[in-house]
Amino acid sequence: MGRPFADPAVAAVFEGYAPAMRRGLLRLRELIFAAAAEQPGIGGLVETLKWGQPAYLTGKPNSGSTIRIDAFGGPDERYAMFFHCRSRLVESFRALYPQSFAFEGNRALLFGLREKIPEAELRHCISLALTYHTRQRRHADRPRAATG
Repeated sequence: MGRPFADPAVAAVFEGYAPAMRRGLLRLRELIFAAAAEQPGIGGLVETLKWGQPAYLTGKPNSGSTIRIDAFGGPDERYAMFFHCRSRLVESFRALYPQSFAFEGNRALLFGLREKIPEAELRHCISLALTYHTRQRRHADRPRAATG
């Protein structure tokens, strides 16, 4: 079995997927929880629904960016991990792992039901999302070099 659901509404959404899609999305869910466990500064993980999709938010406000997962429309049996489109997350993932993922614009990583998930790379991307705002603040707080 996997990690139990705290929210029955989230569990119901997962139950609504076809079995193969559910397995893929549950694997993404497990990777999100595993990456979150390695980030003690995020205050844990909150699983909820946003726009009817399973969504994962950091327990500590303003530490990370929301991650959503869902089936990705079309007949090609794909599913996706979505990130805030106004962040630079997917742009960063594309620069770090151009050959590891299929990308949907500036908002998602796409996966095929018959494809192997690059788990180490994906866990890194998830960690970057879960610490996004903390890292942005840290970067903004760095002293700037004097120009002369």
